[in-house]
Amino acid sequence: MLTGLSITPPVIGRIAIGRVVEKNGKRLPEKDDQFTITTQIQQRGEWMLHPLNESLRKATTGKLRAIPVRFLFNDPNLNLRAEYSLFDRDTGRPVCIGNGATCRRAGDAGIEELTCPSPDGCAFGQAGNCKPYGRLNVVIGDEDELGSFILRTTSWNSIRTLAARLHYFSAVSGNLLACLPLELKLRGKSTTQSYRSAIYYVDIALRSGSTLEAAITEARELDARRRAAGFDQAALDKAAQAGFANGAFEDNAEDGGAVVDEFYPDTGPNEVTSFDSASGSEGAAPAHTTSGPPPASGSSALRQKLEHRTALLAGKAA
Repeated sequence: MLTGLSITPPVIGRIAIGRVVEKNGKRLPEKDDQFTITTQIQQRGEWMLHPLNESLRKATTGKLRAIPVRFLFNDPNLNLRAEYSLFDRDTGRPVCIGNGATCRRAGDAGIEELTCPSPDGCAFGQAGNCKPYGRLNVVIGDEDELGSFILRTTSWNSIRTLAARLHYFSAVSGNLLACLPLELKLRGKSTTQSYRSAIYYVDIALRSGSTLEAAITEARELDARRRAAGFDQAALDKAAQAGFANGAFEDNAEDGGAVVDEFYPDTGPNEVTSFDSASGSEGAAPAHTTSGPPPASGSSALRQKLEHRTALLAGKAA
């Protein structure tokens, strides 16, 4: 295994709640109120739809707001990874990843281990648009039982709800999360920050028509069949944990460009960011000004921009 390369679950498609559109020469996220399942291929700036997107829509009379899924791992923290994240918009590379206690930050001298006061208490994070960022891997259908679809989100509502549900379902099933028949569900709510308009977030629920007792019974039966066939779920979880730990950052520049477009849009001083594609972000906040020092290259360029914005914020606070 290559040292420094995070080994993540194989991804065969994406789950989004919206898309990226071009407005005034900029690529900005546009919200939606239903799921869209895509491949990992783009044509003319648009993600190509996955065949499952059409087949699941045919099974519902309205919009696609529920997707039947299973999870790869019994450990909730392997299925959903969420950290405070800051990306370099120019390269798409992750710059700083933290959990509210410690962080890993890429700089000219390499990757440093620092304290993480969360975005609200970090001048570096505020200047660089640091925000919570989660990745959820799920299995849809039975065509590829180790291939997953990834849902990315920077929504507090989605991250908090998904984390709670994963831990709860794991607990009540006796650590059989990977065997439970569940579904991703899109829910709506209104808040004062959204000016009482509807916002949407992702939840995990029992499949329609099922009960918790029936789902647990089905999970136990599936677990017994897998064990009889020699399927080692504990070894799979252990392998995934080692893979994630092998790298400093889960995302790389190859995928980071699309992540930045969708969740870290480059907005001007008078513009407001749209809701992100895995929405639920209550009330999009005005973006920081993008004026700054002349551009430089690599991490030095980002550091200069962040230091400039930090100085601006410090001046305003004074």
